[in-house]
Amino acid sequence: MRRDHILTLSCPDTTGIVYRVTGLLYESGCNILDAQQFGDEESGRFFLRVHFDVPGATEIDVLQEGFASLAEMFGMDWQIHDASRKARLMVLVSKQGHCLNDLLFRVHSRQLPVEIACIASNHADFAPLAQSYGVAFHHLPVSAGNRAEQERHIVDLVEREQIDLVVLARYMQILSPELCDALAGRAINIHHSFLPSFKGAKPYHQAHQRGVKIIGATAHYVTRDLDEGPIIEQDVARVDHAMAPKELVRMGSDIESLVLARAVRRHVEHRILLNGHRTVVFR
Repeated sequence: MRRDHILTLSCPDTTGIVYRVTGLLYESGCNILDAQQFGDEESGRFFLRVHFDVPGATEIDVLQEGFASLAEMFGMDWQIHDASRKARLMVLVSKQGHCLNDLLFRVHSRQLPVEIACIASNHADFAPLAQSYGVAFHHLPVSAGNRAEQERHIVDLVEREQIDLVVLARYMQILSPELCDALAGRAINIHHSFLPSFKGAKPYHQAHQRGVKIIGATAHYVTRDLDEGPIIEQDVARVDHAMAPKELVRMGSDIESLVLARAVRRHVEHRILLNGHRTVVFR
């Protein structure tokens, strides 16, 4: 039986990295199914993603010990992931449900290989939607007076449900620096514009007033810097002067849903490596 795993690593760029990594896999009896690499001249770092299968006679712990020695030699940041394990997601949402609905359908129809463990919202609007998919829904109202307590509930859910990734599916609350730090590298937000662009609650109305010709959406990792985290995925659509704000909203909602789904897939398939404030995204 095939036991697929994914190795991801980054390290200072030098000669012999691929040779030593593939050699170790070969010596362990592993079969490489796919490999992608990138050397960044600007940062001087090398990035590698290898999808491989492990023969039944090989213990993954022994393989990890071998990589640990190799990683020390090259100064690698590395991980080996079990490709068969479905990531557990927690989705945060407010009153706009198009991204949530899209994710639920993609998971239900097996288009997205994840498990949505729970949904949390500062409003109760989507409790029936969550129930229809058999997903636990947590109503966590938030105000200036209870924000710290509400965020503690979010962290408690992440820990209790063993959440791998938190998805902000149009969650219209600014996370505290403490919560951003607690979720560093495992929280993705969808922003309702092609960053940098119009900020605020009605970006498409602002875009209409300014007569823009392109609208879009951006998925990025959550950091302390509001809407300035490392970008994972973006897309755009052309618009013209004849379109009303409601048409821009409709088009924008479609783009947001698609971009967020792509970003989630890239993350759970371990295709994203951080390169400072940027990302390396293997397709």
